[in-house]
Amino acid sequence: MTPITMKVTELVELVARGRVAVLSGAGLSTESGIPDYRGPTGRARRADPMTYQRFVASAQARRRYWARSHVGWRQIGRARPNAGHLAVAELERRGLLCGIVTQNVDGLHQAAGARRVIELHGGLDRVVCLSCRERTPRAELERRLRAANPGWEAGGLINPDGDAALTDEQVAGFRVVDCRSCDGLLKPDVVFFGENVPGPRVDECFAVVGGARALLVLGSSLAIRSGLRFVTKAAALGIPIAIVNQGPTGADADAALTLDAPLGRTLSDLTTRLGDGGLIAVAGAE
Repeated sequence: MTPITMKVTELVELVARGRVAVLSGAGLSTESGIPDYRGPTGRARRADPMTYQRFVASAQARRRYWARSHVGWRQIGRARPNAGHLAVAELERRGLLCGIVTQNVDGLHQAAGARRVIELHGGLDRVVCLSCRERTPRAELERRLRAANPGWEAGGLINPDGDAALTDEQVAGFRVVDCRSCDGLLKPDVVFFGENVPGPRVDECFAVVGGARALLVLGSSLAIRSGLRFVTKAAALGIPIAIVNQGPTGADADAALTLDAPLGRTLSDLTTRLGDGGLIAVAGAE
């Protein structure tokens, strides 16, 4: 038995006991064509990210953001769940999960059929008005942007957070649209740099982790506090932690099990080896 096979066997035994909390990151979505931040298929986070403060203060910053995001949405909006997302949804269907906390903003967990998903950083499929707080579908905004910018075309390398790398020349002339209800500024319903995740949402995530029998981290390098704090909480509570990620993470020292392997294949193997017996294991686990 190879070391990886032995670790997958350990993972099967851990998940089969049920009441598993999942914490997912960008690495879970790379097989859907969305680049990672730090993993082997992606690039490091761009050096000059958009901040909330810059976004609200500068019309030029908003023009640049929405032009880039308009291009990037073509890829994000077309992305489909991969084998990893489908496996997580299947684990939930079998009653083995107590909740899914995702750092991703791509909506692919829900598209795969998962129901108990907390989007820590929000979702790109929604837009919020900063004045009246009305939320509208991203698809509606995309139609309005196309109508406001007939003939405008640009292409660029897609970033992990759903926008594209465009030049100043490509951005020039792009028209931004405002809220249809109150003419307020529109912003994607995601947490920007310089913003805090809403407190009640953080509390909900902590409650999921605190009520779990085990924490399963999928595709996150845990390099920033936003996700790492939940792993730190699990470790403090003595909750076993398993990490499946390509490359090292910021919490490997706290993990009972680390597995450096492709997410889709590993999670598919996990569900296959669990079979439908996972429900039986949960019923007799207390």
